[in-house]
Amino acid sequence: MQEGLIYSAFVDGSFVLKFVGDVRLTLCASLDCHLDKVLDQPDVTDILIDLTQAEGIDSTSLGLIAKLSIKANQRDLGKPTLVSTDPDITRILYTMGFDHIFILLEELPLTVRDLQQLPLVQESVDEMKERIISAHRVLMTLNETNREAFKDLVSTLEAIDEK
Repeated sequence: MQEGLIYSAFVDGSFVLKFVGDVRLTLCASLDCHLDKVLDQPDVTDILIDLTQAEGIDSTSLGLIAKLSIKANQRDLGKPTLVSTDPDITRILYTMGFDHIFILLEELPLTVRDLQQLPLVQESVDEMKERIISAHRVLMTLNETNREAFKDLVSTLEAIDEK
């Protein structure tokens, strides 16, 4: 599998994220910081997330994508569009309830230009742990299956602070 990369473009009010390769928690700080910056821009009108070149995506990354949709909804931007052409990834998206917070497509309806790779954000182990916990808490709010699947992980990570 190709190491994961995330690209971003912002053109005429449209925010586009493109995930390439195996996207894992090592990119989550970069992704989360970038999402916050983008959603602070008043001229965002719509959001597209392209997973057509993703070979894998972990639950932390999915939690951050879900967070993006929830925040977009709070800004009255409507449901973002998420495109996945990989049947395994698409099945995970449906299982996790992403069809309730995204418009899910199985093919990319447009060509995206001017994508730039997100800059890598380095953070401490504690900061990364908090980001992982936060992303999984978002996933847990989507449905009972997710709540059951991730409650032990979140509890375990939270308990690490108490030691």
